[in-house]
Amino acid sequence: MTLKVGERAPDFTLLNDKAEPITLSHLRGKKVVLYFYPKDNTPGCTKEACDFRDQFSTFQKHNVEIMGISKDSPKSHTKFKEKYALPFTLLVDDKADICEAYGVINKKSMFGKTFLGIQRSTFLIDEKGIIRAMWRGVKVPGHVEQVLNEIQ
Repeated sequence: MTLKVGERAPDFTLLNDKAEPITLSHLRGKKVVLYFYPKDNTPGCTKEACDFRDQFSTFQKHNVEIMGISKDSPKSHTKFKEKYALPFTLLVDDKADICEAYGVINKKSMFGKTFLGIQRSTFLIDEKGIIRAMWRGVKVPGHVEQVLNEIQ
């Protein structure tokens, strides 16, 4: 499934870092930055999360909810949040169903092995649940600024 700007964002309910269910459609009325990342505590993912953390107050001024999604467990997310003082929600997609719905599962290779993994991607969803912008194959440096520029 290939999502397009202007389409309704696929709804979901996932557990957050506190093992509480979060439903995307319950956030209507707010803009949502939904970013998919491969793994907690890896260099690129840590840099991306810290970049969102460092601009968190700016996102809040624009009524934007930030949520990161990976296949990591609630316990892993909690440790990651505590270690880097992340003020936003991290969601657990352990079966990668939502990653599939958003089309962010891709073939990757490392050390000569091929596997399916999460392609770093971000979606900006408006107050009505419509995708307003998307970034696939994100390069971390400067990405948060790109997202903020789209919001402002």
